[in-house]
Amino acid sequence: MNTATLERPASNQSGHASGVTRADVLQATQAVTSRFGDEYFAKLDKEEGFPHEYIKALMDAKLHTVMIPEQYGGMGLGLEHACTIVEEMHRSGGVGSMIHGQMFMMGILARHGTDEQKRKILEEVCAGKVRLQSFSLTEPNAGTDTSKLQTKAVKEGNEWVITGQKLWTSRFDYTDAFMVFARTSPPKDPAKAYQGISAFLVDKRNVDPKQYSSRKIDVMFNHHTYEVFYDNMRVPETSLIGEEGKGFKYLLDGLNAERIIIASEAIGDGRWFVEKAVNYAKERVLFGKPIGANQGVQFPIALGYAHLEAADALRWKAAEKFDRNEHCGGEANIAKMLASDASWELANVCMQTHGGFGLAKEYHIERRFRDTRVFQIAPVSPNMILNYVSQHVLGLPRSY
Repeated sequence: MNTATLERPASNQSGHASGVTRADVLQATQAVTSRFGDEYFAKLDKEEGFPHEYIKALMDAKLHTVMIPEQYGGMGLGLEHACTIVEEMHRSGGVGSMIHGQMFMMGILARHGTDEQKRKILEEVCAGKVRLQSFSLTEPNAGTDTSKLQTKAVKEGNEWVITGQKLWTSRFDYTDAFMVFARTSPPKDPAKAYQGISAFLVDKRNVDPKQYSSRKIDVMFNHHTYEVFYDNMRVPETSLIGEEGKGFKYLLDGLNAERIIIASEAIGDGRWFVEKAVNYAKERVLFGKPIGANQGVQFPIALGYAHLEAADALRWKAAEKFDRNEHCGGEANIAKMLASDASWELANVCMQTHGGFGLAKEYHIERRFRDTRVFQIAPVSPNMILNYVSQHVLGLPRSY
C-alpha cells in the first residue's frame, strides 16, 4: 500500500475495486493529515484562509475519488471507506467539508447523471483538474422545506435559464462545478409539492460570470459558505441530471450518504476532544494530584466517550447497509444525531477539563469547539431527524 497515494487495484467480477481495506484508506489519509497539524488550521482560522494546500494533498493522494466509479478513474469503493477518510480528517484536527460534498454528490451523479456528464466531470475530477465541491440547495424562504424552493429553471431553446437565490452554498468561490436545484414546473399534485424540482450539474467554467454573483456569509468558524444569486444564468440543456422534475427524488438518494458522512466527521471531532481532554487531565496537577484522578473530571469524559462509541457503532451499521444498497434512512439519521450530540457533549467536556486554558487559542480547543457546533444545526437539525424517526421508523402521524 502506497502511503502517499491510494492506489487503485484490479477490479473483481462485480466491477468494484477489491483488496482495499478501511485500514489501507486510513493509512493513506494519515499520510496526508500528518503533514497538517493544529498550527496550520489555526493560521487559516485567524486569516479566514482557504486550505488550498490541504485539498491539493488530499487530491494528489486520490482520496477524493474514493466513491467515483472505476470506469471514470475513481476507486469505486464504498461509503465505509469515505467515512474512514473524513473521520480521520477531523480526528487529526482538520475538516472534511472540503471534500465531503464531492463524496455524497457522487452518488447522485453516478446513479442519475448521463454518460456524458459523468465522463466530462468525473474523469476531470479524478485527474485533479476539476473541483466539484458545491451543493446549491437551501433558500432563504424554504430552509429545510425543500419543496418550497423558489429558484426557477426555464427551458429556452437548447438552454436552461436559472434564476433565484440560494444560501449556504459552501465553497462556491472555490469550485469549478456544482449542483443546483431549481423548480422547472409546478407540482402536478398540489399535495406533493416536491414534484417539478429538477437537478442540474453546472460547469462554472463555461458560465458567463455576469449571470451569477456570490457573497460570503461570515460565520463563527472558518467555513467558506456563500449566498448566491442566479440572474438568468444560462446553462446547456445537457446540464439537467436525469429526468426533469425528479430532482427531489435524486436529492433523497444522496441524503443518507450525507448523514452518514457527517456522522463520521462528528465522530472524528469527538475522538479529538477525548484525546485532548484525557491527555490534559493526566498532565495537569492541582492539589497534589492529576485532575484526571477526580471523578468530577473523569466521569464526564468517560460518559461522553461511551456516547461516542454508541454513535460509532450505529454509523458503521448505517454505512454497511448503504453499501449493500439496503434501506438505511433510520440508521443514517439517528447516527448523525447521536454523533453530533456526542461531539458537542465532548466539546463542552474538553473545554471544561481545560478550564481557563480552554479559552486560549494556543490550545486549539475553542477553535474546534466552534467547528463542531455546526453539526447541531446542519445539514439537518435534531428536530427534523426526530420527525423522520417518528414518522418513517415508528409509524406515528406526520407532525409537520
